[in-house]
Amino acid sequence: MGRNRLPSAKSSAYITPQGAQRLREELEQLWRVQRPRVTQAVSEAAAQGDRSENAEYIYGKKQLREIDRRIRFLRKRLEALKIVDRPPTDISRVYFGAWVRLENETGDVVEYRLVGPDEFDADKGLISVDSPLARALLGKAVDDEVTVSLPRGRTVYFILEIRYPPAGESHP
Repeated sequence: MGRNRLPSAKSSAYITPQGAQRLREELEQLWRVQRPRVTQAVSEAAAQGDRSENAEYIYGKKQLREIDRRIRFLRKRLEALKIVDRPPTDISRVYFGAWVRLENETGDVVEYRLVGPDEFDADKGLISVDSPLARALLGKAVDDEVTVSLPRGRTVYFILEIRYPPAGESHP
């Protein structure tokens, strides 16, 4: 891949307190644990002599570049993020941070929480506020019908419940 990469799509700058904490912990782990360990390994490999044919040295340098790239990304991202730590004034509608229980046309019930793009995890029911489903849900209320185009086709959902977790809670 060359230098002329297309810019990535602009993602929302919102995050839950739990998501921000996970990013800070990852940054701390990279900076205080992994980077010093890899730096030490590179230093030891460099002391062995010819670096051009030293696989440990070459791999270590590559690993160090990847760690440094991630550290730069996390620092910039954490500065740009807005931590949303309280529910909106109108809790009867779907906004960032809401847990939403939905029923599709076949009667299947699912539950999702709208979170920032840095913390989504579909297995845990956390979907990005930038996802098609979340965008369709924003501003809707209980008993509203939402039609969304998903990779598997158009799906209609009915909103059964909307709730916001108390401060500090991440799952219902």
